[in-house]
Amino acid sequence: MKVECDKLCPEWPCEQPEEFKDVWVVVEAEEGRLNEASLQMLTPGRTIADKLKESLVGVLIGHGVSQLAEDVIKYGADRVIVVDDERLSTYYPRVFGNVVVELARKYKPSVILAAGTRRGREFAPYIANALKAGITADCTDFDVDETTRDVLLIRPPFAAILLAYIKTPFRRPQIGTARPNVFPVPRRDEGKKGEVIFEKANVREEQKVRLISRERLERAKSGVEKASVIVSGGRGIGGPEGMKLLAKLAELLGGTLGASRKAVDAGWADHEMQVGQTGKSVKPILYLAVGISGSAQHMLGVREAQRIIAVNIDPEAPIFAQADYSVVGDYREVVPALIEELEKIKKGGRKALEELLESYT
Repeated sequence: MKVECDKLCPEWPCEQPEEFKDVWVVVEAEEGRLNEASLQMLTPGRTIADKLKESLVGVLIGHGVSQLAEDVIKYGADRVIVVDDERLSTYYPRVFGNVVVELARKYKPSVILAAGTRRGREFAPYIANALKAGITADCTDFDVDETTRDVLLIRPPFAAILLAYIKTPFRRPQIGTARPNVFPVPRRDEGKKGEVIFEKANVREEQKVRLISRERLERAKSGVEKASVIVSGGRGIGGPEGMKLLAKLAELLGGTLGASRKAVDAGWADHEMQVGQTGKSVKPILYLAVGISGSAQHMLGVREAQRIIAVNIDPEAPIFAQADYSVVGDYREVVPALIEELEKIKKGGRKALEELLESYT
């Protein structure tokens, strides 16, 4: 198979997989802090590394990032490769990508993972192109073929009806990304020890793009991706008035308003509120889905939710199969009743809450 493949593309002959070792996670850092989505990638990275019996290596690039290396180890990395250089104080995708490429050519990792952040979506494809390696974006899971030792990069194609198991048997490293909140952040281990390797930056290219100024834009206090309670509306709410009602419920619960793609496409909610495969992946303590049918695309975005409550008038709605608690009914009756009870609790305090709980026992 390798000989035939080499004949088809002699300029990029197949490599010997056994020459490549270790699982890398490119960890982003900005303003002296590690990016949470990057730390989340250490979770699947650990799983892959253990199955391959290889080391998990964090790759930390930037200026003033050296002091963060120990944190990466405490979150699960066995080693951390640090490139700390003043020329990397400003992020340029081609420069950052080239640093990873040079490191990969030196150390030959078998796998490179990156978070599907705005930065990750820029530099990861550059790394794959420069190394002539395969890349799979927006993975929802990872596994290892124990026979071939190929990593299986799993993602939902075809409108999330199926799951595709993708592997690149003849090229290394194998590269994959996952969107934020698909995986949890590993538990921090203060006692974990590891090796920190310092490398020099090889910044050769003259930048055609130069940063002139930077302005911080105000964002919502709690976006859906950070919210612990989310009240989300779908096509079943019927219009923008329904979203206003859900916004009141979200406020009483101390949560954030979310929406399905159907609600966003209809113009009832902003895209920043969209939850699902083409929106945000979330991990709230409570996810209250109102008028949402529960398509596979939407449910992929809430797979990390601790509790899901579904309100839908259709008793056959697919979301009921995945919800922890289900209410079959018209939201125009259910939500106002819930708002009324919550207002009583808010006004009456603990005594009102105890009376409410007692009425249901």
